Amino acid sequence: MKAAVYDRYGEPDVLQIRDVPVSRAGRNQVLVRVRAAALNPKDVLIRRGKFPLLDGLTFPKRVGYDWSGEVRALGPGVSWPPVGARVFGMIQAWTAGACSEYLAANVSELALAPENLSFEQAAALPLASLTALQALRDVARMPAGAHVTIHGASGGVGVFAIAIAKQLGAHVTTTSSDGNLALCRSLGADVALDYRQDRVVDPERRCDVFFDVYGNQSFQQVQPMLSAQGTYVSTVPKRHVFVRWATTALSRQRCRLVIVHSRAKDLSLLATWAESGILKPVIDSRFSLADIREAQARVETRRARGKVIVTID
Repeated sequence: MKAAVYDRYGEPDVLQIRDVPVSRAGRNQVLVRVRAAALNPKDVLIRRGKFPLLDGLTFPKRVGYDWSGEVRALGPGVSWPPVGARVFGMIQAWTAGACSEYLAANVSELALAPENLSFEQAAALPLASLTALQALRDVARMPAGAHVTIHGASGGVGVFAIAIAKQLGAHVTTTSSDGNLALCRSLGADVALDYRQDRVVDPERRCDVFFDVYGNQSFQQVQPMLSAQGTYVSTVPKRHVFVRWATTALSRQRCRLVIVHSRAKDLSLLATWAESGILKPVIDSRFSLADIREAQARVETRRARGKVIVTID
């Protein structure tokens, strides 16, 4: 089968398309014919060698964590989903591998794909929407009626965070570039701010949750605008986030990092929301598997409006 791989850390030009052995479904796994994959900033960071202790020092490495496709075979101990089912999911391990023709997927990390979405749209859901859901519901423990600020709201995670925050009953303020204000409003933002013209951090604009999707604000910067029991949540594992996480463990105002988990139950919930129109995947661009270098380069600009998709014929 064809798969995107690389033999060393570096720029997008290290990526190659290579023939590799077809994956086999092990116990509690299914073999999936991948039809589409979605890229994330995580792919770029790993390719650049930012987390060698987590992704391991062995090569070659695979690419991609989000995927959608069709079940082709069941591994030992598996009776569901049936062969032929349309499924989607996220690879929990750091080994990646979604950008390939076939994938052995854990049944605990997948769900039936939303019936009203294409493979490309379904692949856009998992990592980004799981991150948004778990950041707001589980990490921030956001109560209904909370005021939430989503910084960097037009990216892959941000567009889902808007819809999920509204579904959970929040008043939502977003920050993005001027060109994405209409998008944020269309997704449900009550207030949409241009980060070039408006203050991202404004003590007069109090919030219960500050979700730093973009990852360029610190807890110290944001703290003056947090409510008495407010929470700052980051998606980026920077040193200052870990330090403040430790020092605010027992504080009323908290600094937290969201560490996403691929769970079948959460994926099923997100699929239900997508089928009812609550979640609407936003696709920035589409690339073929052969154009994986260009696809990752697009993610690396940090200007993608929604998700970058890799189609796999």
